[in-house]
Amino acid sequence: MSRMYGGPGGMGFNKMKFDDGTKPEITKEMLRRISAYFIPYWRQTAVVLVILLISSGLGVLPSIFIQHIVDDALPNKDMRLLLELVLISLAATVASGLIGVLQSYLNSYISQNIVYDMKNQMYRHLQKMPMQFYSNVKQGEVITRMTSDIAGIQGVFNSTVVNFASNLFILATTLGTLFVMNWKLAILGMCVVPLFLVPTRKMGRVRWNIAKQTQEKMSEQNHIIQETLSISGYLLMKLFTKEQKEFEGFQAVNAESTRLQIRESMAGRWFMMLLTTFTTIGPMLIYLYGGYLYIQGEITVGAIISFVALLGRVYGPFGQMTNLYVEINRSIALFERIFDYFDMEPVIVNKPEARDIDLAGADIVYEDVSFTYQKDKQALRHISFRAATGTMTALVGPSGAGKTTITNLLPRLYERQSGAIRIGGTDIRDMTLESLRSQIGLVTQDSYLFNGTIRENLMYANDEATEEEMIAACEAAYIHEFIMELPEGYDTVVGNRGMKLSGGEKQRIAIARVLLKDPAIIVMDEATSSLDTVSEYYIQKAMSLLLQNKTSIVIAHRLSTIMAADQILVVQDGTIVEEGRHEELLQLNGVYKDLHEKQFERHLLTDKEKWL
Repeated sequence: MSRMYGGPGGMGFNKMKFDDGTKPEITKEMLRRISAYFIPYWRQTAVVLVILLISSGLGVLPSIFIQHIVDDALPNKDMRLLLELVLISLAATVASGLIGVLQSYLNSYISQNIVYDMKNQMYRHLQKMPMQFYSNVKQGEVITRMTSDIAGIQGVFNSTVVNFASNLFILATTLGTLFVMNWKLAILGMCVVPLFLVPTRKMGRVRWNIAKQTQEKMSEQNHIIQETLSISGYLLMKLFTKEQKEFEGFQAVNAESTRLQIRESMAGRWFMMLLTTFTTIGPMLIYLYGGYLYIQGEITVGAIISFVALLGRVYGPFGQMTNLYVEINRSIALFERIFDYFDMEPVIVNKPEARDIDLAGADIVYEDVSFTYQKDKQALRHISFRAATGTMTALVGPSGAGKTTITNLLPRLYERQSGAIRIGGTDIRDMTLESLRSQIGLVTQDSYLFNGTIRENLMYANDEATEEEMIAACEAAYIHEFIMELPEGYDTVVGNRGMKLSGGEKQRIAIARVLLKDPAIIVMDEATSSLDTVSEYYIQKAMSLLLQNKTSIVIAHRLSTIMAADQILVVQDGTIVEEGRHEELLQLNGVYKDLHEKQFERHLLTDKEKWL
């Protein structure tokens, strides 16, 4: 049964059997879900099974023809018969190879398309997950599920379905041929099978455990690489001169991974030596007992040679069949990890009766809103206020007070636990998510830019905008002249997260992007707090145009930027403790005045330090 995403208090993950080293549970429900991915390709799968059956039948022909070559063509010196038998054997081998090519194509077609379908499904599903999911998930976890786990499914078809069917058909055709040729020798040959079935099963378990440990170390390697060689991690490593320490940590993990890989390889070598020894016993027994039967006149030399050749086609599939459970467990474990994500149902979804709403000229009303990230800590408590249309509402207060959380509830990036948020008298839960979010523009302190061109980043807001509209938005954001001074203008690549631009330049591009979107509601989340005076000046000018005739909620770190706000809400410990205009709040001699005086004193100290 699917479960709801684990709420604000947690990720909602189940402890995977795969993670603690035990076998994943194989249930009818699990098999039903897995088979659902194969059903669209049942025709191709059926063709593969027919090909496997034909190929297994062709595989026994050369060994049968060897008997006739030795018993008939060579003793009778019949060159014509010898040539015919050789050509037929060759034709059977070529035919088997040709249909094997078709089988390989179909295998690849089926597995690749299943991966394609699953990646599309996963990406679409992850798009619907709430912000809380991405706030709590481990770094690289989503990418691992999207790439490594789903890519591992590609081998499921080949390593389980195809291998099982292929080995089953080979065993059926070969054993049938052996018993038809001589049932006594066939039984003698099968007596050797238990000798290598037990070590094969045990070695499969040993190699699986070693492979699991190796995979864990590879994950540690990837984690170190991702953290220390990303832009932010690399910069931190350089600034704190931790290159040697990080190298030593990577070297240790890499050494352990290498040791495990060598161990796995050598375990396989010892196993192959034992297997080769055991599989040699069978032919020796056939030669011994077959020689006795030949002396007694019950069998021919060609039959003995043919029998030994066919026996090799039995031992291999038997070994693979006993080891198949390892592959099945591995496949089930991968599917469990993937289904663990699919079973996290998004809590922020459209109601069946949700409708598109025009938010232009609408008031924003918070009524007794409370929100909790974790069960033991309430982030917001009984938040109530009205942001009238065309006005600016400012949120101020210490870090961690809940200001950003208040604004994140408006576009339903998080879902409130109680209370109501209405725009124009309509609860935001009664609006479609697309219509709600498409009419809200958000500019944050650290505006995100894709590693593409300036044009691509701007047009992300409105891919139908004209060149003139794009330039007009950049002119309004006071960034057009800067862009035109770049060698490639609007086609300049900004780098990962916009690293080739300064903070002020990124912010102005972000403001231009929101201007191009032209939303009814604007949310500014400390958009100027970390900028220099010149950048702040231009952004303030851009903001004045951006907020004109818009309903806006502005989170301010610098109180000077919101002194002219229509109302200021002072947030502390998740609740509104003061509200009013700038002058009114100063007269209260409360939290706002204290914040104002501390900022004023800091500016005076900063100015004084410049002269010392």
